[in-house]
Amino acid sequence: MTDDDRERAADTPAEGAAGDSPPAPAPAASDTPPPPQPAAAKVRKRGNWFADLKAILWLLLAVLLFHSCVAKPFYIPSESMMPGLLKGDRLVVSKYPYGWSWVSPSFHIFPRWQGRIWGAMPRRGDVVIATPPDSSSDYIKRVIGLPGDTIQLIDGEVWLNGQRLRREARPDAMIPVDDNIACRESAYVHRVQQHGQWFCRMRVFREYVPDGNDLRAYDTIDSVDGSEADDFALYVVPPNSVFLMGDNRDDSADSRFPAGPPSNGLGGAVPWENIGGRAEFITFSLDGSSSYWNPVSWFTALRGGRAGTSLHPETVPPTQGAPTR
Repeated sequence: MTDDDRERAADTPAEGAAGDSPPAPAPAASDTPPPPQPAAAKVRKRGNWFADLKAILWLLLAVLLFHSCVAKPFYIPSESMMPGLLKGDRLVVSKYPYGWSWVSPSFHIFPRWQGRIWGAMPRRGDVVIATPPDSSSDYIKRVIGLPGDTIQLIDGEVWLNGQRLRREARPDAMIPVDDNIACRESAYVHRVQQHGQWFCRMRVFREYVPDGNDLRAYDTIDSVDGSEADDFALYVVPPNSVFLMGDNRDDSADSRFPAGPPSNGLGGAVPWENIGGRAEFITFSLDGSSSYWNPVSWFTALRGGRAGTSLHPETVPPTQGAPTR
């Protein structure tokens, strides 16, 4: 090898060196999956669970706010508002017509205070939900007297501001007997049978209460022989209060009776802020035969013809409803 050959060999790069050599082949893909990452998976799972819980809490809060500020369902537990409302009726109570107070939240979680936010006084004849003083129970009654009104009952007839309320006899109410309507025989309730079906037969009067230049009409129950509730001494409704009575005048714990046992009445007029809302309409009604464990009974227990019934009194001109005894 000559000196020239040696110089050319020294200038030529060795095989496999960087530069002109071809790139090394990529490593072959492995069929073995990458090792799991348990820490990241746990974080994602915990995040999804927390998001679901937060969504449920927001939904519950929205329902509670709706029940407290807009409307809520209500269940009729007694016969004090017959014949218009029956035990087992479900209805809607709106919260906003009179404004809001401590009693507006569904569970009465606020401390009691006087007055209302954006308040308005109920109208005579409204059916309202009320909470008695020193109690957390909800009563459903009808507004008869407003602040400054005088109320008196003589032989079952209501005298408002010195004038006897107009009323007229109506056909007897015939209410089917079921598990919710026991129809206990008394001076004003008679159990009768027609075509194999038992009914509660009750004496009904349509009563008219003044509301501005009009009258508001609704049906009441009053016995022939009378009861201890038929007479009530002259009473002046205090400021910011309403006088409430049940439509079943012979069987209603209302403003005519003292609060607490044994009568469990309202103890006179109810403070304005104790009114929780206005009854609007019946959604559905159950006869008491349903069972939680038998879904079929949820449908067979429905009373027909009651859904959608309005609970607002009828407005009539003042010339209608001549006084009768």
